[in-house]
This record gives sequence, structure tokens and C-alpha cells, in this order.
Amino acid sequence: MKDFLLCTDLDRTLIPNGSHPLSPGAIEQFKQLVSLKEATLTYVTGRHRALIEQAISNFDLPRPDFVIADVGTTIYRINASEWQHWDEWDSEIAPDWRGLAHDDISNLLKDFPVLSLQEAEKQNLHKLSFYVPLQTNVSRLIGDINTKLKQSDIKANLIWSIDEEAKIGLLDVLPISANKLHAIRFLMNKQGYTHGNTVFSGDSGNDLDVLLSDIPAVLVANADAEVRKSVAEADTATLYIAKGGFLGMNGNYSAGIIEGVAHYLPEIDTWLREQNLAK
Repeated sequence: MKDFLLCTDLDRTLIPNGSHPLSPGAIEQFKQLVSLKEATLTYVTGRHRALIEQAISNFDLPRPDFVIADVGTTIYRINASEWQHWDEWDSEIAPDWRGLAHDDISNLLKDFPVLSLQEAEKQNLHKLSFYVPLQTNVSRLIGDINTKLKQSDIKANLIWSIDEEAKIGLLDVLPISANKLHAIRFLMNKQGYTHGNTVFSGDSGNDLDVLLSDIPAVLVANADAEVRKSVAEADTATLYIAKGGFLGMNGNYSAGIIEGVAHYLPEIDTWLREQNLAK
């Protein structure tokens, strides 16, 4: 069996925190899969470190080898005792901000009183996160911020979302190259993985850059209709949509990840079926 890199989103992909049911035993089979010595497990998520560690504890998730966190702005190497911040990734994305960091960009945007900084744990060197009142004209705000940043030759990606529970807008300002796809490619290159032994799994719109790329990917069966519509014309050679039925599972969450890995890696398919028969 050859070495392989498995990169997966967390919320509603590996973590069964959506409305769809989780197949009994699916997470146990996932743990068995990633415990193989040939497997390198990477979590790819918008969560920051504290929330990732909380999820690992609350949902009894396997400890990963790497974590791409904070919407792609940080990468960690994980060993038995610590999370090691990968400084080389910071250097990779720093040119987008001309070497400037969080506080410098925040100072550039001080003329926008509608922006209120989020808590310290939601910030990092290359991630600037704000709260924005929902009554704000968001399209105008984003346009004005982009104009301001371009005047300073800052290449940024602005990501808008809404915290429905708190009824507040969320705006992240990131280097334009700080995203899941670039981070996964960086990891593949540094660790010696190719398209022939890498698989990504996701479920939502913030996974589309990878789902629609040339990296082999799987869309879990519990993905919503809007995402399915977005990938309707994707290359079926590099995007597999889990449909359920593999090893009697429904294709949701970890069951879909397993189904997708088996689709791309025949050796894993054979191994999983053998393990299933041995039970």
C-alpha cells in the first residue's frame, strides 16, 4: 500500500454536525483508515486552533498530522506533544500584503468606524477579522475597503459571512493567496505528495476552490443543493460525489470520506472490504 495524503474539512464533512444522519460505525472506520502508517491526515478548516482542539475533544476525532486553519492563513505540524506553527507558509503568503502584518492592515482600515475587531483568538499574523452590523451596506463597504487596500498595493481577499445566532456580520481580510487550495498544494509539494495519492473531502461553498480543482476530491452525500449545483459540471475524473451504499453506509460525513478515498485509491478499497469481511 502506498503512502497517501487525506485532507478533510471539519464541520459537516468529518464532524456530523449537520441535519443528516451519521452511519453507525462510520467514524470508527474512518479512525481505522487514518491510523494506517501510510496515511497522513490533514484537517482543513476555517476554525482557529482552540476551536479545532475543542472539536477533536468533543467529537473524539483522530489527531491529525497537519492542520490548515484560520481559512487557510495558518498551517500547523502536529506531533505527540505540540502544534508547530509552520513559518514557511507565512513567508509564502506574506508578499500579498507586502510583508505587512495584522496590525499594519488594521491601521490602514482605521477610517472605517463600522468595523469592530473580533476577539484576539480569532486573529493571527495574516488574518484580520471584524464584526460588522447587519444593516451595513456590505457591497459598498467591501468595495471601499478593496479600494483602500489597493491604494497601498495590498492584495487581499475579503470574506463576508453572517453569524445567524449572534445576528452580526463577519468580515475576514486575508492575503489573496491564503486559501485552502493554495495551502493544500503547498503541503503536497513540501511533503512529496502528488495528485495520485492525495484526496480532499468537503461539503460547502468554502470548499469549492478545492472541489473544482485538479486535486482528487470527494463531496460528501450530505452536501446541500446549492453546492451540488455549483459542481454539476465539474470534471468527474477529479470530483467524486458520494452517493452511499459503500460498505452499507449512507455516504454522509465520514462515510462519504471513506467512500471517496476508496474510489480514488484501489488499494484502500480492497483493504476496507477485507476489514469489513473480517468483522
